[in-house]
Amino acid sequence: MDGRRPRRARPDATPPGSPAALPSTAVTGLATREIGADDAPLLQRFFDENAAYFLAVQGEPAGPTQARDEIASLPPAGWPFTRKSVVGYVEPGGRLAAVAHVLTDLFVPGVWHLGLFIVASSRHGRGDAQALVGELEAWARHGGAEWMRLGVVEGNVRAQRFWASRGYLPLRTRAGVVMGARTNVICTMVKPLAGGDVASYLRLVERDRPEAA
Repeated sequence: MDGRRPRRARPDATPPGSPAALPSTAVTGLATREIGADDAPLLQRFFDENAAYFLAVQGEPAGPTQARDEIASLPPAGWPFTRKSVVGYVEPGGRLAAVAHVLTDLFVPGVWHLGLFIVASSRHGRGDAQALVGELEAWARHGGAEWMRLGVVEGNVRAQRFWASRGYLPLRTRAGVVMGARTNVICTMVKPLAGGDVASYLRLVERDRPEAA
């Protein structure tokens, strides 16, 4: 480590749903809102309607409590962070078109983690995913992020190609990660948002070194 002290998780300073707490979007017809516990049925419907993601990563459709569990989930004990946001991208009729789960300042200040990113299958091939990721990165950068981190399932070729095309670099892999009916190998990827290099990132987050146990 380089002496920067990890932050402990703290209550949100900005009320959920406040425009300042969420990314904006210029994708036509979409608006952002924070997804909370009361929105579990809305998120579950989105998960059920977009089974391709879950079949690819867990070998089965979303379970009946998957949305509720996603909203309530927190990082493992000992993983400090500042804020968790589940961002919904909503169509005029109220249906979700995409969802992103973001952790702010995971492990150390300036490292943001994209834990889940799904765009409705009906919107694939339209450039929506690229636009939304770019907006998420701009929002994170404005909020002080220097790095965006995520994990991708090895063998999910579509996702691996997408994130590589967005400038995300592979780091450590972890085998034996149980996700639904599958046991996966997860590749951690990171993208510099403020001109840093991978060596600088790994000095901050040593657990992501490729040789880490």
